[in-house]
Amino acid sequence: MTSQRTRNRLIKKLRDLGIKNEAVLSVLGSTPRHLFLESALAHRAYEDQSIPIGYGQTISRPYTVARMTELLLGDRSKLDNVLEIGTGCGYQSAVLSPFVDQLFSVERIEALHVRARRQLQELGYQNIELTLSDGSWGWAEKGPFDGILAAASPAEVPQSLKDQLADGGRLILPVGQDTQVLTLVTREGDEFHTEVVEEALFVPFLSGVQR
Repeated sequence: MTSQRTRNRLIKKLRDLGIKNEAVLSVLGSTPRHLFLESALAHRAYEDQSIPIGYGQTISRPYTVARMTELLLGDRSKLDNVLEIGTGCGYQSAVLSPFVDQLFSVERIEALHVRARRQLQELGYQNIELTLSDGSWGWAEKGPFDGILAAASPAEVPQSLKDQLADGGRLILPVGQDTQVLTLVTREGDEFHTEVVEEALFVPFLSGVQR
């Protein structure tokens, strides 16, 4: 269930669902999603489904990871400086890594932060820096960022994250509580342009660090 043939079926499904960036699809096809899951759930790794990773969190479905990654890139093939809010198990970080010079990733749940760090180190990712922190604060001292990706849904776009976008930068995140929409915010100088992309379903954006 973790064979290349199984992965290829997933990539075909993602392409059929509308993912157009072939570089993103290639990275998803080569990234070992099963290694980011508990062994008892590894056989489900290449289904297009979100899967529990403990602590009330999930690993996002591959479609969502692919869609957010291609939206973050826009018409660019690589970004210099990217912030990820919600490291989780580290899978989205692994997919972003080939497309960025430096990835900074924030996680508020200590156990997930420790697990993701260990897994990403074991797989040899060297351009990812992780921290245990409240995601709503972002990571201002590492910015400004060409891209910010958040894997949890606030009621509205946090101003702190918009402020950390570089000119021309893109912020992709779900927004809403009862109903969520995937939202793209693009910065042009002091102006921010907001576009609703599609419906979304994520865990809520919570404050504070959980040890």
